[in-house]
Amino acid sequence: MSISIAAEPGFFSRERTIAAPTFNRWLVPPAALAIHLCIGMAYGFSVFWLPLSRAVGITQPVACPAEMGFLAGLVATGCDWKISQLGWMYTLFFVLLGCSAAVWGGWLERAGPRKAGLVSAVCWCGGLLISALGVYLHQLWMLWLGSGVIGGIGLGLGYISPVSTLIKWFPDRRGMATGMAIMGFGGGAMIGAPLADWLMRQFATPTSVGVWQTFVAMAAIYAVFMVAGALGYRVPRDSWKPAGWTPPATSKSAMVSSKNVDLDVASRTPQFWLIWAALCLNVSAGIGVIGMASPMLQEMFGGRLIGLDIPFGQLDAAQKAQIAAIAAGFTGLLSLCNIGGRFLWATSSDRLGRKLTFAIFFLLGIVLYAAVPTLAGLGTTLFFVLAMGVIISMYGGGFATVPAYLADMFGTKMVGAIHGRLLTAWATAGILGPVLVNYLREYQLAAGLPNAQAYNQTMYILAGLLVLGLICNLLVRPVAARHHMADEKAPVLARAEAQPSLAATPTAERTTAPALVGLAWAAVGVPLAAGVLITLQKAAILLH
Repeated sequence: MSISIAAEPGFFSRERTIAAPTFNRWLVPPAALAIHLCIGMAYGFSVFWLPLSRAVGITQPVACPAEMGFLAGLVATGCDWKISQLGWMYTLFFVLLGCSAAVWGGWLERAGPRKAGLVSAVCWCGGLLISALGVYLHQLWMLWLGSGVIGGIGLGLGYISPVSTLIKWFPDRRGMATGMAIMGFGGGAMIGAPLADWLMRQFATPTSVGVWQTFVAMAAIYAVFMVAGALGYRVPRDSWKPAGWTPPATSKSAMVSSKNVDLDVASRTPQFWLIWAALCLNVSAGIGVIGMASPMLQEMFGGRLIGLDIPFGQLDAAQKAQIAAIAAGFTGLLSLCNIGGRFLWATSSDRLGRKLTFAIFFLLGIVLYAAVPTLAGLGTTLFFVLAMGVIISMYGGGFATVPAYLADMFGTKMVGAIHGRLLTAWATAGILGPVLVNYLREYQLAAGLPNAQAYNQTMYILAGLLVLGLICNLLVRPVAARHHMADEKAPVLARAEAQPSLAATPTAERTTAPALVGLAWAAVGVPLAAGVLITLQKAAILLH
């Protein structure tokens, strides 16, 4: 007689992350925040550009020979890199984020958030270590490969890893749940940039700018938080729902569906591409404004920022330094609006509905973008700053609301994979927005317009992009029944939930302790609060 014994799923498998019946769902958001606050440092990588541009010269950059070719520059060790060369890491971040999320989103749904989060940690932290070696050896290609390519893949996997899980844990508050996690991505630079600046000052010596040591230290710190976050992920059983919550009744015309749609089917529906276009256009306009916010404030207001009625071009070096400090505070204030918008708009969408929330983004955005030139002409920064703050809040709000929008349209089974594929809209917008804004500005300056007016036509064109986005959003309708996933196809993803014995382990049950919930939130809340405080201190100079 033979006895067959089924192999127990491995520790990193999705089956081992099924939560116990008493698991507290409020442990999942801090796990997601732990990862997002780390990878969100991608937004703050510009803090390294100036030190890296003098890594050889230490005090002053050492220029490369004019005849040096592109390939030679990648391996040159005797001269410093240009900031424009380093900036390609920023482009690689977001192109690889969108592409990796699209390629591996389906794998994430099968493998589960724990494995995806750990792979993200290996890629992001490993990329920092490769970049550290690249700085030490002064090899630019290693920075592009390490942080840009490998780190960018880590960004994509880390960004989407909690989305599907949070939506399943919070079917009653989808927007709020994704808003909490994605808020962390916007806040990562608030923590990481001051930390990096402090570390570089500690590690700097007469022969080193302290960047490679900072990369190593931050890789170690981020590894702890990201691994803890990944191990903290749990997924609910297929039949789980919050106590006392009843799914709302749906109709054929309802914008929230209880049915699921497969990944490949969803990406062929008009709803997917309309939401893709709406996100792309919203992000293109917003990321364009973020990229030019500091120079826009300085050039539109010029000497009025320091009480002088002098155009920007007539200011001396000391006066320009003064308004540059004010502009830095303005940029910090916008980062707070970006973070706050991710949570507040996504949470509001639970009541307003996703389609109406996106309609507000576009309608209000059209008015504010078109009004910015007029507001700047009034001579006071108050209304200009308020308008820009609302604009950036809606930029962040679009990112945080769209996962819940997709869950409403296509169900929760494959929402992580569908969201990953939709993030190609971000990769597209990351190229379209800045290129459009920068070239329009250069064109208008070449045409002879003064600096203060160089952004007027740009803002009107960005408002036009939002008109197109509004049309796309208004065309979104419920997904046709023929696209819904057949019941027999669901067990491919649901078989893990059918193994309650794996979930009911003593370790899983101990996570319900209230003290552990508080500790988890403190671990991410304290650094985030510190980042907010530092940013407010920098922004105070603008208010003053």
